[in-house]
Amino acid sequence: MKTALFLAALSVSPIIAHPVYIGTAADGIYLADFNAETGVLTAPKLAAKYQAPGFLALHPEKPVLHCVGGGNTVASFSIAKDNSLSLLGSASSGGNGPCHLAIDASGRSLAVANYGDGSFATIRLDSEGKPGEVVSLLKMEGSGPNKQRQNEAHAHGVYFDKTNRFLFVPDLGIDKVVIRKFDPATSELSANESAEMISPPGGGPRHLAFSPDEKHAYVINELTNTVSVAEFNSETGALKPIQEIATLPEGFTEQNTTAEIEVHPNGDFVYGSNRGHDSIVVYKRDPKTGKLTLAQHAPCGGKTPRHFKIHPSGKWLICAHQNSDTISVLSLDPATGLLGDPKSTVSAPKPICILFP
Repeated sequence: MKTALFLAALSVSPIIAHPVYIGTAADGIYLADFNAETGVLTAPKLAAKYQAPGFLALHPEKPVLHCVGGGNTVASFSIAKDNSLSLLGSASSGGNGPCHLAIDASGRSLAVANYGDGSFATIRLDSEGKPGEVVSLLKMEGSGPNKQRQNEAHAHGVYFDKTNRFLFVPDLGIDKVVIRKFDPATSELSANESAEMISPPGGGPRHLAFSPDEKHAYVINELTNTVSVAEFNSETGALKPIQEIATLPEGFTEQNTTAEIEVHPNGDFVYGSNRGHDSIVVYKRDPKTGKLTLAQHAPCGGKTPRHFKIHPSGKWLICAHQNSDTISVLSLDPATGLLGDPKSTVSAPKPICILFP
């Protein structure tokens, strides 16, 4: 009877406050509350001290949050009922300058991209979600035409597909998305027949996002300010490029680099961030072909939009501005994909990752 009354109360007064974790290039992981009805984000407070916990990821089964950190580490934190964090443990990232991580669907492996030395690794997680030994560590060789940024490999992201059979690594330094087979039972990586996707020369592939049906992948190129669209073969792991589209408006000639890319939960729109133009580019997505058409360039509400995240409702986009030390909430129309003016803006120290648990 009590359970029925509790559920009835929830149906009348739904919970609309969502916790938001914020990875930073500062002194730790921050926590704020987001009201999904009003679009108001509370002022972030320090949830856990840790050196430069830039990028965050959630465990698929346990109340555990993972991050990359300073000192070439990865770390795991337990999430309490009040959303506070407690350090479970940390371990070596296997390389220099970890910048991105992902947890596989089984929850037994953590993958990490080490930008500094161009390596990427898989690390075994124990039964609590703590990182342990490095199982596979690979370093790519090569360079690109941009002598300042592409003198060597610079792994910039790691992504598992839904089948949990492949790992994808956009490498800014060598203009490739590296593809490796993944064994969730052992956390080992191995060679794949479709070894890589070639990006435009000098493009600098940074991050990747799959469409909800995983028929297409979208790679944002940091150095040429473009998005590469690719068909994805879930059987072979191959990515076949089919389109290249600009992230900037025609006539913009000032300095700019791109950062994050995300597909809307409904699969109809794709979003990317411009650092310099300080905007979010919005594309309409053809669900059959996967190709994109420009819909909007929306002001992001701050300087240097390093990362953003679309709320699970599909009605808000939360954007972290690294160089203005702010986070803005932009309204989003799920029918048109268009973004509105910032609804609210709060201060946060060098925010570079937004995560909804």
